[in-house]
Amino acid sequence: MSGPLRLVQDEGGAEPTMQLRTLPLKLRRHAPAPVQPEPEDELGLSADPLDELAERLNDICADAVHPYEIAAILESDGLSDEQAALLYGRPDAFTVAEELFEKVQRRYPGPSSEFANPWRADPWRCVVRGLVFALPGLGYLLGANLFATARMRFGLPSGMLALSVATLVSWGFNQALAHRAYRWLSRVRRRDAAVCLAVGAPMGALVAAAAAYAVGGPLGSLCFAAGQSAYLGAATVLLVLGREKFLLVALAPASVGAGVVLAADVPQAVRTVVLLASVALAIGLAARELLRCVRADDKDAPALRLPLYQELPHLLFGLACGALTLIAGLGETIHQAVQASGHTVHAVHGTVTHAAAHAGAHPAAHQAAEQAKAALTGPAMIALTLSLGLAEWLLFRYRAMAVAALRTSHTSAQFGRRTGGILLGCLFIYLTTVAALDAAATVLWPGAPALGVPQLGAMLLLGGSLWLALLLNAFGFSWSTALICLAAAVAESVGLLTGAEPIALQLIGCGAAALLLTAIAGPALGRTTQHR
Repeated sequence: MSGPLRLVQDEGGAEPTMQLRTLPLKLRRHAPAPVQPEPEDELGLSADPLDELAERLNDICADAVHPYEIAAILESDGLSDEQAALLYGRPDAFTVAEELFEKVQRRYPGPSSEFANPWRADPWRCVVRGLVFALPGLGYLLGANLFATARMRFGLPSGMLALSVATLVSWGFNQALAHRAYRWLSRVRRRDAAVCLAVGAPMGALVAAAAAYAVGGPLGSLCFAAGQSAYLGAATVLLVLGREKFLLVALAPASVGAGVVLAADVPQAVRTVVLLASVALAIGLAARELLRCVRADDKDAPALRLPLYQELPHLLFGLACGALTLIAGLGETIHQAVQASGHTVHAVHGTVTHAAAHAGAHPAAHQAAEQAKAALTGPAMIALTLSLGLAEWLLFRYRAMAVAALRTSHTSAQFGRRTGGILLGCLFIYLTTVAALDAAATVLWPGAPALGVPQLGAMLLLGGSLWLALLLNAFGFSWSTALICLAAAVAESVGLLTGAEPIALQLIGCGAAALLLTAIAGPALGRTTQHR
């Protein structure tokens, strides 16, 4: 058989094979050579193994604003440099992250109604906390007669120095105690936080009262300092455990009593009873809340110990904030006392008669000056204490807006610009509110003169420094904020004791602190890793 076999008969009767064989050689179509599959196609692999990883991490890579975010995910999944070289042919995990960042197109979903921002704050709760911070100042109105302003000690009304020392100790100790309790709460260990507060709050009150007793003063002022220390310890317990409304109940007697004192003359015995009622209510409500937390929560949680040294920067920060605030409130009084002591020493070198006359005239003149200085600094202190609730709300607001900016920014530079604008906006709102509160308090305070430009600038620099320090503390920059504020407080204290003008000291000290804190906050909080 010389011809091909005919398998299927065509309609025309001719076979296709025979037709092809009869064509001339140059018109014949040659069948293409079969394409041999690549080894990757036979095994189902892509040419670059990184493509499969990019497809698997598509959502993560598309939402990232910097390759470091992808690198953090890869490292958390256990990708080492050796594995990056073995599996993907790249020298390290950061190179893998950079190439993934380039491969995947950016797409940012933006904030949606389903997105739950963890930094949302209840504005009414912050209003309540602002009242809780401000209302205790009414206790000084009820206990003013306990300080014997006609008698002087270290150039100050007798008992004022002991109260100031007790206040400083309480602020520092309770700041560290609150931070430690919050660390327990962040680990969902409410019972351990309650035990920490139950041990630490009485201890802090005893230490503060002992410090006041060591300084000395009239018995009434020492008892007032002890009561204030006990109240601050109880208030720390209720604020940390989220029971601000209970603290409002405890402050009700003192608030009503202060209103009555402004309208009529009330005996000191009645004032003391009202003060003791508020302190007793605060201690009782704090003890009730502590017992409830200790009994209700799980006692079989695994043992955990938190290092105590981590509370040291918060202790120093509390002392620094207290010192800066006391200098703002008592700076003029201390300056006048230092000047008076200098005049007295100079008079000793002169005639005895002149010294005696100066000593006799000093108490009355100093008492008149005290009233004038109180009218000058009182509204400023009221404005600062009332603004603390807004300051806390703005801290939450900044973090919430920063998280939203993280979801909508396309690049890290854009995110940095947005967070910088948010920071300046929050700071502007806070300082504007402080100035408005001071203006309102000045109108309501009898005989209070309007603040001049230097006094207003010093108050705003103090408020801005404290707000920036609180914000940086919330992001973990505890040591830097503590050291900056402590340096400003020490510098102002030394300058005040050497006779320098208090307003100039505050402008320099708080101004330098505000500049340093701003220089730290801008670059540090503009990094995306701070808000993840």
